[in-house]
Amino acid sequence: MNQNLFSDNNTQLPINIPDGSLTLFPQFFNTEQADSYFNQLISGIDWKQEKISFYGKTHNVPRLSAWYGETGLSYEYSGIRAKAIPWHPALLEIKHKIESVTEERLNSVLVNLYRNGNDGVAWHSDNEPELGPDPVIASVTYGEERQFQLKHRTQKSLKKSFVLPHGSLLLMGNKTQLNWLHQIPKSKRLLGPRINLTYRYIV
Repeated sequence: MNQNLFSDNNTQLPINIPDGSLTLFPQFFNTEQADSYFNQLISGIDWKQEKISFYGKTHNVPRLSAWYGETGLSYEYSGIRAKAIPWHPALLEIKHKIESVTEERLNSVLVNLYRNGNDGVAWHSDNEPELGPDPVIASVTYGEERQFQLKHRTQKSLKKSFVLPHGSLLLMGNKTQLNWLHQIPKSKRLLGPRINLTYRYIV
């Protein structure tokens, strides 16, 4: 692992929400490091166009994705069953950096490519059974800044919205996935590509 790839700026910005915990590291990777990882991943990931069915029709998922992790792991999300692709070296380096700072154990990552403003992800929570009763999700952003929106499951007036910067890490824990939904909305603005890595631990 090349320690020189990593930023020393691990400034934490707690984001106060009830029934959950959010911590934003706005510059977890500096611009040079984030640019490097973006370029490695956009050309090196085995991107797939997944499909999803609802109301009797099949649609393309509005983003490209891939799932990497330890050998033998499998994971089902949004009706998609995935088997872990062996670690890409850059994904493994990023994982080690997150683990060293957060002291969380991570063994897989869902990689998403939002190609432009037409790509997004609808309201959801990362609460699949494979993740255990109270999962911690470590979300890294490279590329275009996008709005990250949250809403409480039962208290409809509780909402949150903020931008995830290039090179940032958002750590979600302490029952956030049980009590909150989140999304990356589509946008009519002219937007460049964004790569999002959501590291997690499959039980």
